[in-house]
Amino acid sequence: MSTAVLSQLQFAITSTYHFLFVPLTLGLTFFLALLETCHVRTKNEEWKRDSRKLLHFFGTVFLINFAMGVVTGIVQEFHFGMNWSEYARFMGDIFGAPLALEALSAFFLESTFLGIWIFGWDKLSEKAHCLTMWLVAIGGNLSALWIIVANSFMQHPVGYSIENGRAVMTDFGALVTNHYVIGEITHTFFAGMSTAGILLAAISAYKILQGGAAATLFSRVMKDILAYTLVGLLGVAIAGHMHAQYLKDAQPMKLSSMEALWETEDPAPFAVFAVINENAMKNDFEITIPAMFSFMVYNAPEGEIKGIRELQEEAVQLYGSDNYVPNVTALFWAFRIMVGAGGLMILIVAVAGLLALRGKIADNRWMLRTLLFSLPLPFIANSVGWFVTESGRQPWIVVGLQKTVDAVSPNLTQTDIWLTILGFTLIYLILIVLALKVAIRYIKDNPAPERSKA
Repeated sequence: MSTAVLSQLQFAITSTYHFLFVPLTLGLTFFLALLETCHVRTKNEEWKRDSRKLLHFFGTVFLINFAMGVVTGIVQEFHFGMNWSEYARFMGDIFGAPLALEALSAFFLESTFLGIWIFGWDKLSEKAHCLTMWLVAIGGNLSALWIIVANSFMQHPVGYSIENGRAVMTDFGALVTNHYVIGEITHTFFAGMSTAGILLAAISAYKILQGGAAATLFSRVMKDILAYTLVGLLGVAIAGHMHAQYLKDAQPMKLSSMEALWETEDPAPFAVFAVINENAMKNDFEITIPAMFSFMVYNAPEGEIKGIRELQEEAVQLYGSDNYVPNVTALFWAFRIMVGAGGLMILIVAVAGLLALRGKIADNRWMLRTLLFSLPLPFIANSVGWFVTESGRQPWIVVGLQKTVDAVSPNLTQTDIWLTILGFTLIYLILIVLALKVAIRYIKDNPAPERSKA
């Protein structure tokens, strides 16, 4: 493997580890803020006691996740200097601004008020304490926004000029209002809700199956968790659909590669299954739904969608001779895994929600087990979704401006990268195992049963 491919692999491993925790942070803070708002506003003393227990319980689960997210995220920033120094040199003027704002405005806000939330119980008024969690939620999602602003420039560059061989920012407003940002941030926000919701539903299902006083406590909140999750799942589906329509103009090669559409067609079919031959630039076998791809893009049963062959020819004319087609097979199946996992989660949560509305969820052990074992689904969907987003722009690291092979550090050796890949992967694996062990033990043993008063 070349140093560029190895550097991509290393960044992919680091990012995948990190992205296991990011959506949870975004979704859990928003849920905790809503739950604490209900706690403050309720006049029901029994629910007030129960909601406080739930806040402590789910808050601790969030803190374990937050710690892992911070640890895995810090390493990512070092990659820009270690592995991608040419990218940092070329893009530093633009990429550095949102990263700096993420640290100064978002992470400081989130971490500062998280500390106040942790130690502020019974020291702040209920409303002030609730406000701190809302500020944590705002800080976390603002952090995601700044990262997405930086990433969106890489996907669709705007507000820049090329000076002395470097990309220089000329319009910060254009950078922030980049239409690509809208699609990514909405998709990310609802993905956070979905991921956190599935985790909370799985934990609650486990506690109900566990029985005892905890079963009663978590049965009370299950309906609300399922509603929160369903909103997130439907939101991520709608946001993803609208963003895919935007890709027709912003990144047509990514869109057509996701569907393995080699020839320009009007209307274009949707391939349910395909045996893809990338060397011959065709599908040896496919099962398609006529006109469905055009319908998905245009909301109408007709509309031209450019094929990969034509897009490759256009790219050669624009940028020079090279292969501008990403890994079609990987993109095609990654997209279907993401959509399939999302559809399965919607089905499970919708059925569980109907049972919860009828007051039957606590008695349906089959449904509770289904919720428990659905826990890997959002993490699978998030990981393959990230893969689609990032690999779909290859061979570019910044679309139209810098290729991935030109962005890698010039003096980096394969030995350097292999050693750090193995080192980081081993350390992350140990940390995740330890974090899971702590989280599982905490979930199993808490909330602790109340001691009877003598």
